[in-house]
Amino acid sequence: MESTGLHWLAQAASDPEAFRLQWERTGFGPALLPAGRRWDVLSVPGRLGRPALDILASGPCGPVLADGGDEHLGFLVPVGTAARWIGTGVRCAGEGTWIAVPHPDRRNRGLRWLVPPDGSGRLNDPVMLELALHEAVARLTEG
Repeated sequence: MESTGLHWLAQAASDPEAFRLQWERTGFGPALLPAGRRWDVLSVPGRLGRPALDILASGPCGPVLADGGDEHLGFLVPVGTAARWIGTGVRCAGEGTWIAVPHPDRRNRGLRWLVPPDGSGRLNDPVMLELALHEAVARLTEG
């Protein structure tokens, strides 16, 4: 049975069916998808992203990526967020950019999903993410 997370991710491709078939043929490694079509990505340093994710995980949380060393976490957010985001140290990927995403059903040591897409279309709420990042900063400065 096909993964609903895979189907959801493929919808960002210009030809979703061809994208899925290609991904399946190439061994399930990371693939490039355009940001700004179905979602934007806010990439946060891991030292802030991890505690922010812990805060967000107490409620509904959208997909979150991590690089190999957890140096950066990528939060998938609604389209348009990248263009409006103002924040030091946050890299934004929106329209006109591409991001690498791992297969939602495969484990990787490098790029991987901390919260994989479940096919529901749920994204991270930018307001809640901003509040979680502020809380993460406060926790770091206290400790």
